[in-house]
Amino acid sequence: MRELSLHLLDIAENSISAKAKDITIEVIEDLRIDLLQLSVQDNGCGMPPEMAARVIDPFVTTRTTRKVGLGIPLLKEAAEMCNGSLELTSEVGVGTSIVVKFQHSHIDRMPLGDITTTLLHLLVANPSVHWVFKYRFNEKEFVFDDEPVKAEIEGLPLSEPSILNCLREMLQSGIDDARALNVS
Repeated sequence: MRELSLHLLDIAENSISAKAKDITIEVIEDLRIDLLQLSVQDNGCGMPPEMAARVIDPFVTTRTTRKVGLGIPLLKEAAEMCNGSLELTSEVGVGTSIVVKFQHSHIDRMPLGDITTTLLHLLVANPSVHWVFKYRFNEKEFVFDDEPVKAEIEGLPLSEPSILNCLREMLQSGIDDARALNVS
């Protein structure tokens, strides 16, 4: 994967496979401390400690469609190559949390990519999941919670073109506003 937003997509899809009903995705860009941090927290079925410890091995996967799972191991390697880290914590019956840190200015760090389209894909493809997206740039934060949107549209599909356009605008302008007010 060439963009970090695609790694977030992969991790969130793992959360959905783990039967999560609440998923929070957070992106923190803090230029003051040269940090890019991505995290995904879910309330899925979780993993026993021995499985959680082995998940960073590319030859360990819970998927039945293939015998390797490269997403998390490749992301961990990418973070470590950029003076960062990946931490995975999980508890059976509680959920899983993945936090990935990168040196923001590192020359080898993958770009964040099109986070808006990634989030739209997740929202539209998984309307039964409660999604929260947090984006922080330095001290300014944008938070998107899909529950008020779902309540407002009263059962209309999120894939309805006018709703989809509204969601795209809401997400993109929130991210843009957080970035614009924090030029450091």
